[in-house]
Amino acid sequence: MDLLHRAKREHGKYLNPVPTTTGGFGLIFKVLPLYLRNRADREPEVPLGPFRTDVRAFRQPPASGLRVTWFGHSSMLLEIDGARILIDPVWDQRASPVQWFGPQRFFAPTMPLEQMPELDAILISHDHYDHLGAGTVRRLAQTNATARAVWVTSAGVGKRLRKFGVPEGRIAELDWTQSTELATAELGQGLRITAWPSRHFSGRAPWDRFTTLWSSFVIEGPKHRVFFGADSGWWDGFAEIAAHYEGFDLTMLEIGAYHPLWADIHLGPDGAARAYQSMGGAAKAGRLMPIHWGMFTLALHGWRDPITRLEELATSDGLVLWTPEPGVATEVVEGSGRSRWWAGRPG
Repeated sequence: MDLLHRAKREHGKYLNPVPTTTGGFGLIFKVLPLYLRNRADREPEVPLGPFRTDVRAFRQPPASGLRVTWFGHSSMLLEIDGARILIDPVWDQRASPVQWFGPQRFFAPTMPLEQMPELDAILISHDHYDHLGAGTVRRLAQTNATARAVWVTSAGVGKRLRKFGVPEGRIAELDWTQSTELATAELGQGLRITAWPSRHFSGRAPWDRFTTLWSSFVIEGPKHRVFFGADSGWWDGFAEIAAHYEGFDLTMLEIGAYHPLWADIHLGPDGAARAYQSMGGAAKAGRLMPIHWGMFTLALHGWRDPITRLEELATSDGLVLWTPEPGVATEVVEGSGRSRWWAGRPG
């Protein structure tokens, strides 16, 4: 069954690739009692870190051709075959419409935005606050690092970026199955970014849900290929996306903000393990990098629960995990990226 196609709309709103329950206003009456009874350590007892990015690392390209600097949650700098792509950057203090209330960062940014190296692209998967920080985009749009960069995003999100100061002509909005090419002097060949369906939703207010698109992405250069799953619940599309490619060096899947009430729109660690295996496991999906955790309190579970559970699954299911320390520029090579930075911390 071919589940991969351009996004469909109904009454001006985008639809998920398969029937999906996202929860409406009534969900609050189910969730509120759970929050009131909850005793999990949903955030660290003391702020994490400090974590630091040594920006001198960016003066030299990665010897392997593939390097990732994970800034926490779903934010990272991907260096792939001569190109630099900043993904879902959130330097804002809170993942919220306002900066005086809402989910607050567990640790400070590992480097100033103003020290970001020159970028070829900024990739924004969808418009939720924990993936698109308004203050972050405003600052980035004014830095030298983005002077020639393309802002690649899902259909409809361009209006958000323009509002935050990104020039119209520098935005590439993609529908599912569409691609855009990046060409740099270092590459010699083009680097392709392709948007694929994911099972989630969008919106920055209760009244504008589903008016912009949400996507996963494949980023492929001449030598390396990465799958960025962004936000998604489980669906058979993971296997179908993987079937379009010979394999991946790194597969990034979300593990945080999960609960049975929103299982359709978030994988959690068990769903991530299932998706990774459906994509071919280590033989085809490469290393599994857990994202969307360790930064904000967005669910009922303890802040370490997602990674603790994923490690348990890795032991029994043969998952090849890749978990670099926040802020450290780490090459995707044998023996790298197995920090357990979260272990032994209070709370």
